Amino acid sequence: MSLSTDLVGQQHTHTSPDGAGAQGGADVHDVVVVGGGPRGVSVVERLTARHEGPDPLRVALVDAVEVGAGATWRTDQTPHFLNNTYAAHTTVYPDDSTPMDGPVTPGPDLVAWAASPEAPADRPAWVAEELRDLRPWSYPTRRLQGVYFREQLAAVVARGRVQVTEVVGTVVDVAAEGPSRVVRLADGRTLRGRVVVLAQGMVQGRRSARTQALADAAAEHGLVYVEPGMPAERDWSVLPEGEHVLVAGLGANFFDVVAQLTAGRGGRFVAGATPFDLTYVPSGREPHLLVGSRRGLPYRSKSFYGALPPRYLPRIATPDWFDEAARVPGQDFAADLWPQLARELVLAHLATLLERRPSAVRAASTGELVDRLTGVPLEDLNGVVQELADPEWWIDVTRLDRPDVVRPDGAEWDAWVERWRAAELDSITSPLLSPRAAVNRAFAALRVQVGRLVSAGAIDARSVATDVQGWFDALGLALASGPPPERTAQLLALVEAGVVELVGEEMTVTVEGGAFVARSAVRGRVHGARAFAETRMSKGHVDITHDPLLRSLLDSGRARLHTRRAPDGGSVTTRSLDVSADRYLLLDAAGVADERVVVLGIPAGDVQPGSAIGATPGTPSPLLAGADRAAAHALELVRPRVPVG
Repeated sequence: MSLSTDLVGQQHTHTSPDGAGAQGGADVHDVVVVGGGPRGVSVVERLTARHEGPDPLRVALVDAVEVGAGATWRTDQTPHFLNNTYAAHTTVYPDDSTPMDGPVTPGPDLVAWAASPEAPADRPAWVAEELRDLRPWSYPTRRLQGVYFREQLAAVVARGRVQVTEVVGTVVDVAAEGPSRVVRLADGRTLRGRVVVLAQGMVQGRRSARTQALADAAAEHGLVYVEPGMPAERDWSVLPEGEHVLVAGLGANFFDVVAQLTAGRGGRFVAGATPFDLTYVPSGREPHLLVGSRRGLPYRSKSFYGALPPRYLPRIATPDWFDEAARVPGQDFAADLWPQLARELVLAHLATLLERRPSAVRAASTGELVDRLTGVPLEDLNGVVQELADPEWWIDVTRLDRPDVVRPDGAEWDAWVERWRAAELDSITSPLLSPRAAVNRAFAALRVQVGRLVSAGAIDARSVATDVQGWFDALGLALASGPPPERTAQLLALVEAGVVELVGEEMTVTVEGGAFVARSAVRGRVHGARAFAETRMSKGHVDITHDPLLRSLLDSGRARLHTRRAPDGGSVTTRSLDVSADRYLLLDAAGVADERVVVLGIPAGDVQPGSAIGATPGTPSPLLAGADRAAAHALELVRPRVPVG
């Protein structure tokens, strides 16, 4: 199974080494899997684990970009794009931690794969260099992780229980034709399958009216505009050297794009006393980046522990408290649950501060802090913080992902940016003594438990939509899904060097006088440029997606959006496909299940919470559990029925 990148993005069919599979034609495959990234690889792995028949299953695995790696992990992308999770947290193989009916079949996680002395002959030459310094707590490049997924696909195919036809192409429709399903591709090819599994990942949204207006204005005035989307699918070379460039979006993609525009253009980072004390040496080819967002702050950095991070152990929002909360249906998240989580976040901050600077906290022990914070109303929490801590260490749970200066003037903003740089560097290099890092770890632990409450029906459907999905999930991304520490250290060096300038909170960009103009909550500052890039993802909510397959299914009534029932009998429409809760079968507009179409992962995420997250060894994985369930259902339909008697 070749890893050659010259085929990536082309419309072609690649047959597995055993020669099986029709060239996109009339033969019926047992299973057609749409989406060839890690989720699709996991489905193939589960099919091989479950299939016991004498003849191999015939599987077509289809991806628009690269089979095995998918769009996010495509192996032809720049090495400047990194994963934001540890190498030790990646696998495609389930273990005993994942609840499923299928057998556990062992295989290497990414770290074990990296340590193996064996390498296929067609492995790209750059892989060896990237593997040399990889540690369990490293953040691999996205392309390296794509090679891992590709080689695991080859390994499970080599078990001999499946014959895989690889197809690179964009699926535009799935239609019923008797007992088969016809999968149509954009170039006119068709694939027929007895069962179709939709295993797509982060589908992208269609252009909003705002994005279209910006693109039209850029064309009219001869400006440069890079719209939201996957970083590997955008041309960053169009951004001019040595000029101001406005950048909106300070999430995960932002750090990758900044690396591409600086180190990717010949700039160098020179380490000082520590690997994270960096100085940037410019090449002269980088732009001057004026960056901002609604929050005004980049995602908080992950910390460097020199090992995997310790678990955070809550002392207010404890597992027992969550267990009790899970037994109460239909709660309002903001009123009934968030106050307890906020108390825990404040405790994480103050308890760490007490350990590091006892003189800054007016409490003798963590136990005393727990007593002071337990039961404090949310609206009084800031007042208690101000009683307990010195002013420079106050924390405001309403602004955890925002600057703690409101509508500053330019001088106040510049001074605050310097404090932010120091706090982020401290969080990276002294995580066990950093209140900032403690809050990040606490949030990572709490949001997992909130997902349990959603699954248990403990949160009212309207509150799930307006609170959990409306602001809590985004807050969790900003605090607990931040970039690798080396990425933030580079950003801090770029800010110090003047290559990157933080514009501020509530940044807006308009077109005025033939140029892009940015304003923010920083009073008195206006920034103009002829280039503007949006580094945010074009989030693939199903209701606004431009994915041609999902649009075809929804627009024709062969699919519908999922709804949640509210306690008063009403319903709330989500932004995910509706599928059956037991087997994840696609439901049409009337609620009728298509027994031959299974939907996994992000497009049906509201029915499969947690399935968007990659699989981690030793941790229950909704992604792998869903793949096992899909494989079981497919085999029930594919296997010949044995007559009784």
